Amino acid sequence: MAAQSYFPVPPGVGMEENFFSLDDILLSQERLPSRTECTFPRLGFLEKSTDSPHILEGSKMELPLWLAKGLYERKRRVLSVELPKVYKEGWRTVFTADPNVVDLHKMGPYYYGLGSQMLNFDSPENPEIAQALLQTFIGRFRRTMDSSQNAYNEDTSAFVEKLDCLEKSLFKSGQSGLNGFQSWEKGQASQLTASSLVLNYRKRKINDLQP
Repeated sequence: MAAQSYFPVPPGVGMEENFFSLDDILLSQERLPSRTECTFPRLGFLEKSTDSPHILEGSKMELPLWLAKGLYERKRRVLSVELPKVYKEGWRTVFTADPNVVDLHKMGPYYYGLGSQMLNFDSPENPEIAQALLQTFIGRFRRTMDSSQNAYNEDTSAFVEKLDCLEKSLFKSGQSGLNGFQSWEKGQASQLTASSLVLNYRKRKINDLQP
């Protein structure tokens, strides 16, 4: 088997990020509706909707996630971040009713990742957002994995294109595991190998033990 020139790095888990992961790098570019809580002197050139040399208090703009996190402070309010609509109560109600009917990729390819990052910002809705993320994942997980195992020789592109990036990764892992097992069962593989998830976990444990 030809050696891979690039071994994908998995994204971080929950509110943590892995900056060696292409998925997390792309996630950090997601834009968030924000409002300034103070004046930013001599930065007006960054805001194209005004002729002012400054970004004035109360200005509304969209900032990438990495910048919004960098500017956000709990003690000194310089920026407030608004929830993207997919995490607001209206959409949380839809996900609660039946999460499988929603096209998560269309709503945002990083639904779970961005939702977890939104918990970094103080919001009274954070407990509800966290619960909605968990229940949506649980509600869609079985169908995702069942499809990866039962659609061996079928065209699954229409189903996969509606998945969030995390779900696509799980779907791919499920199909890879099934292919490996069937090859082994037919005598086409000399041995079963550990999944990349297990190998990455072992590497992290070794790194943790090193001084």
